Amino acid sequence: MGKVNIDGVILTPLKKIEHPSGDIFHGMKESDVGYMGFGEAYFSTIRHNDIKGWNYHKKMTLNLIVPIGDVTFVIYDNRVKSRSKGAFFKVELSPSNYKRLTVPPRLWVAFKGGDADTNFILNVANIVHDPNEVEKLHLNKIPYNFESI
Repeated sequence: MGKVNIDGVILTPLKKIEHPSGDIFHGMKESDVGYMGFGEAYFSTIRHNDIKGWNYHKKMTLNLIVPIGDVTFVIYDNRVKSRSKGAFFKVELSPSNYKRLTVPPRLWVAFKGGDADTNFILNVANIVHDPNEVEKLHLNKIPYNFESI
């Protein structure tokens, strides 16, 4: 997992406040690095060992948080003029590695569910979802070994 090696991707540690009646998980504030405006917030789920992706957003900035479960995200940079062109970045997010992954537009993203129970992802997006704004590729179109996750 290591250092973020793709230009524009931000990994932000988030505050988790433990409480005997139920914990508080911070998500995002308007003053946070990576906040690019608000379009919508939505949850998605992924089952154990399932993989979703590759998705490429032309305009949307993703702010991905995993408050329940364990999800490994893989980002691929194929931007022509990027200093990190050709690089992959992998990070596992969960309540025990509670961080926000900010992914700017024009990067490919895929992710795999790790927990045997439910894996929840919160995306705080800067724009409202538009099916014409996203491109999709089959997993085999970008060579990455998801079996290693």
